[in-house]
Amino acid sequence: MSRIIGIVAAQVAPVEGDPEATFAKFAREVRTCAAVTPSLDLLVFPEYYLTGMGSYGAATPPVHLDSVAQTIPGPLTDRICELAEQTGKWIIPGSIVERAGDVLHNTALAISPEGEIVARYRKLFPWMPYETSAPGDEHVVFDIPGVGRFGLAICYDGWVPEIMRTLAWMGAEVILQPTYTRTSDRAQELVLAQANAITNQVYVVNPNIGRLFGTGRSVVVDPEGRVLAEGGSGEEFLTLHLDLDLVSTIREHGTAGLNALWKQLRDAAPPFPPAVHGYAQGEVMRDLGPLPGTPATAHPRTNPNGRPAAVG
Repeated sequence: MSRIIGIVAAQVAPVEGDPEATFAKFAREVRTCAAVTPSLDLLVFPEYYLTGMGSYGAATPPVHLDSVAQTIPGPLTDRICELAEQTGKWIIPGSIVERAGDVLHNTALAISPEGEIVARYRKLFPWMPYETSAPGDEHVVFDIPGVGRFGLAICYDGWVPEIMRTLAWMGAEVILQPTYTRTSDRAQELVLAQANAITNQVYVVNPNIGRLFGTGRSVVVDPEGRVLAEGGSGEEFLTLHLDLDLVSTIREHGTAGLNALWKQLRDAAPPFPPAVHGYAQGEVMRDLGPLPGTPATAHPRTNPNGRPAAVG
């Protein structure tokens, strides 16, 4: 029995500065997709979509994200869960600002058609120094019964090969990577999406904010790096079916029938000194100065007062 799932990668824009109006727009989009494309079961939205954060260069108040922070579960997740149950769809509502005590996280969720939170992922690699949300401390995967395993990542996580490799090592066959890129490095992100798909033999689903709010160019890539769909700059919905049996085939027989990557990693893994000794010990660090806007001695995981200011 084939393992096929229909997906929607939603390249949409929020209502600037108005989370409530953005949620109403989001609900309409979910209901429209459910009605128009009933065979598509998984809807994936961009990072921080429901915050109502504005366009690049917009005068978004510094306290905006703090003001829309929510506990999980909480009022916002209750509404998303109800929408998922009503439409019978899996929903990845991008990411939201999660309040966890005195700390704020950039958190992605997976909501089942039964209206349950089945996965919560706190972004491991915030875009410093622009984003000051507190990093999470775990990689997250979840299963869709009868289909396969899915991993969660957020935007700048895609620049860290170890994050995507770990998700694949945990069994992810599809990596869902909501993004909010409003800057000129979107071109590099497209290359990274293909590279992450190729080097981990996974699908990568990477929806970005569209229209004036972002640079668009959402992308869906298959396990051999082929771009299956790419958005323009406006608002649009990339709709397609993914066959997860293709992942199994490529991992068993190799990319292009040649590169049995995971078998070799299992049977003849190369040494990886950064994992043993730590990145700070690398020769590459010798002449690098401190990260701008960050104390030279700071370690992001020891800062209990992180506050998100921007995203990437």
